Amino acid sequence: MTGADRSRLPEVHGDPPFTFPPIFKSRLAHGLGLWCIEESSLPLVSLLMVVPAGSASDPDRLPGLASLTGDMLDEGSGTRSAIDVHDAFARIGAHLEIEVAADNTLIGLTVLSRYLRQGLSLFADCVVRPSLREADVERVRQLRLNRLVQLRDLAPAVADRAFMQMLYEGHPYGHLAIGTEAALKEMTVADVVAFHAGACLASRATLIAVGDVKAETLGQMVDEAFGGWTRREEESPDVGFDRALAEPPAVSNRRLAVVHRAAAAQSELRLGHVGAARSTPDYAPLLVLNMVLGGHFVSRVNLKLREEKGYTYGARTSFDFRRGRGPFLLQTSVQTQVTADAVKDAFAELQEVLDNRPVNAEELELAKSALTRGYARNFETTEQLARALAQLIAHNLPDQYYDQFPARVLEVDTATIARVARAHLHPERMLTLIVGDRPALETSLASIGLGDPAVLVPA
Repeated sequence: MTGADRSRLPEVHGDPPFTFPPIFKSRLAHGLGLWCIEESSLPLVSLLMVVPAGSASDPDRLPGLASLTGDMLDEGSGTRSAIDVHDAFARIGAHLEIEVAADNTLIGLTVLSRYLRQGLSLFADCVVRPSLREADVERVRQLRLNRLVQLRDLAPAVADRAFMQMLYEGHPYGHLAIGTEAALKEMTVADVVAFHAGACLASRATLIAVGDVKAETLGQMVDEAFGGWTRREEESPDVGFDRALAEPPAVSNRRLAVVHRAAAAQSELRLGHVGAARSTPDYAPLLVLNMVLGGHFVSRVNLKLREEKGYTYGARTSFDFRRGRGPFLLQTSVQTQVTADAVKDAFAELQEVLDNRPVNAEELELAKSALTRGYARNFETTEQLARALAQLIAHNLPDQYYDQFPARVLEVDTATIARVARAHLHPERMLTLIVGDRPALETSLASIGLGDPAVLVPA
């Protein structure tokens, strides 16, 4: 018997071909879309409802209303109290998860397949018939107010809020989903009821089911559970499903803003500008570009600010692709005394990719490998598959999208990266926001050359 040849490294083989499972689609008589993937390897079913109204649909005067409404869905339904609802889910080993993002609300539930009928009944009660009692709204409101007070003491949260507030001033993306203390105090039960009535419409929603269930059987169960969901859009309050598609404020110059935190030992940095929408044809090349800039550990920004300069434990960049134009963002946290130098180095890295140091072949291959190696691991569980379908629904992507994605990434070349960098990176109109000790920063900030900083107090 011969042993392994330890003088040679094991060969690295490419990933096996990946094929996304078939999607069964239907629409119920009252308008609810139904998407199903049959996956019987485990006795589980993951449900995920996509409602195309998120924080961008908040009324201008009530930022946070969508999120409060989402929080109320499992706080009582029909004749059940909040405790009764949670107990009913617990008895079948399930828990309702609600996520309110900018463009949509996701309502999820994973349940053993033998309890699917009961799970669907509870799910439908929460989505279609939430109690929305005044006492429950007041209790949840107070919990959220307490959370907002806590967030005031977290520099990253302060930076995120202030950055979006200034970058998207007057735009539906200009606030975080949780909203503001002032708006939360003004919200009434009537506001919550009206938002729910306008947002939760069968004709707008899609229910995803992935797991141990046949599509035909699922359709019958869903029809039983959601059969009474008959409210029509023309009879409901207008929540502005497409408000986020408005063009963000136009900016033609660099700006600097500071949120003062007395005696802060560190500065929280946010540098960015309005970027591209998810519908951009440059989506795949932008993912590759971002990977090179700040999308993984060996990216340019992280190697410069962390490894070479030692300013931070980590720095990263991202394109937040939304229905409307989401932000491009560079974020990090650095010691107060190196704040100005870190900002200058960050700008230099972004400018260099446009000027004298474009993405090279080695960086390109490493970035493409990071995006495509082990790609199938993104679709291992029923919940992952359900979320993948939610992306297809939210952005009107073709059924073959996930099959085609690796090839689209691998075909990106250096010329394409150079083109999309010129089209989508704009250091000349970047907003630089710093949360830190303003008096300690004033002298050094002058060296950045961005003028006097605006002093921002987050809403």
